[in-house]
Amino acid sequence: MLPSHGESVLAIYTEGIATGNATFQTKAPLWEEWDAAHAVSPRLVAVEDETILGWAAITPVSGRCVYAGVGEVSIYVSAPARGKGIGKQLLQALIEESEKVNYWTLQAGIFPENLSSLAIHTACGFRILGTRERIGKMNGVWRDTVLLERRSDKAGIE
Repeated sequence: MLPSHGESVLAIYTEGIATGNATFQTKAPLWEEWDAAHAVSPRLVAVEDETILGWAAITPVSGRCVYAGVGEVSIYVSAPARGKGIGKQLLQALIEESEKVNYWTLQAGIFPENLSSLAIHTACGFRILGTRERIGKMNGVWRDTVLLERRSDKAGIE
């Protein structure tokens, strides 16, 4: 992902927001805010015929050094490209790239209604830790998230 992809990344994020089952966010941030919140590496885009179909990135879970290898994943696919395996390809590539830069744990918080995202994550080795009930309010409604994690077997975890 390059800074020049920012407009497309945020447009795809906005499509995800519109589903009501992708994020607690109600609008996309400015690119500068998005950029500052996400780890520099890895950041990936799926491209076909010069069109960005989806993206994947990691947000650090903490600024404390002991959690330097723990990140929360974000995977978003454009509406016309959904259901074609792009999300799974992005997540697999994100896992591979994250291990190269010493992430040992990846986590995701997914709305239970987002069955396709849950399926993609479990297919890529994430395990369900549990449901965080009423963890946040969205449009005046309490929402649950399913907490998943994947531990790397290549980053020194025994």
